[in-house]
Amino acid sequence: MTDERLGAGLMDAVRALPKGSGIIFRHYATPEPERRAQFQSLQAIARRNGHVLLLAGPVRLAQYWGADGSHGRHRGAVTAPVHSLREMRAAERGGAQLLFVSPIFATRSHPGKTGIGTRRLANFVRQAKRPVIALGGMTRARFTTLRQTGVDGWAAIDGLTVGRR
Repeated sequence: MTDERLGAGLMDAVRALPKGSGIIFRHYATPEPERRAQFQSLQAIARRNGHVLLLAGPVRLAQYWGADGSHGRHRGAVTAPVHSLREMRAAERGGAQLLFVSPIFATRSHPGKTGIGTRRLANFVRQAKRPVIALGGMTRARFTTLRQTGVDGWAAIDGLTVGRR
């Protein structure tokens, strides 16, 4: 996951990802021309490294920008954010192929929330009809502790910066 918090470290974080990783480009607060230019720069790196690059936003915009798909709460999105079982069912009905359940732990993306924790994550995984990715306060070490839940992977924003992986 990307957003403005990564700042100048965005490209370094993407270069450090394992080959074939997935990237969801968010940067919601960045003005459109600059956002598009950043996306195109990221796209070049993603293609060289075999990464899947999704655009957070409408399907048509993702297609127009040449993304590999879109992320969001709209029909036709490849991936979707999920914070409740109701949202999970809606995402599955909308065709999402991958569910980002969050926040698992406290995170700057959801100020004031403590996170759903391991038990609730395991409940999401049991009930999901699609693969579940853990998001929110995630690092590689935290993912290791969550493997017993059956979660399929993990994603991060702050956890991608140097020293946090």
